[in-house]
Amino acid sequence: MEEGRRDSGDRPQSGSRREPGRLLKPLWLAAGWLSLAAGFVGIFLPLLPTVPFVLLAAFCFSRGSARCERWLLRHPRFGPWVEDWRAHRAVPLRAKQLATAMMAVGSVVAGFQLPPAWCWVPAACCAAVAAWLWRLPTKGATAPADAAKPP
Repeated sequence: MEEGRRDSGDRPQSGSRREPGRLLKPLWLAAGWLSLAAGFVGIFLPLLPTVPFVLLAAFCFSRGSARCERWLLRHPRFGPWVEDWRAHRAVPLRAKQLATAMMAVGSVVAGFQLPPAWCWVPAACCAAVAAWLWRLPTKGATAPADAAKPP
């Protein structure tokens, strides 16, 4: 029997023609690297939050390159963020606070630098990201409210 053919027909199996997923892998890989680059730039620029871009990069790498996904998961700084996200869908409180503060500072600075017609755009984008970020569960905040009260 010819390789790539089924026993009961002459339709080729997925291995003999290009799969749609294979065509998208380079795009997922490129999107992953772009997201990771934006996250890296976000370390230095207050308008770009780092953690969401790293999480997006992990998502893209999971579809585009197992090798890049493994590298990101093993990274000493970014790997724990991705693992925490995947395990708990939670973000550490410190990361939420720092991201919100940096986005606020960046929005104020951008507000003074941009023309009046555009000065609201960074603040609106950062407000949307902050709202999404604060709606996520906070890592370590799963204890009941009663446990915090003294007896």
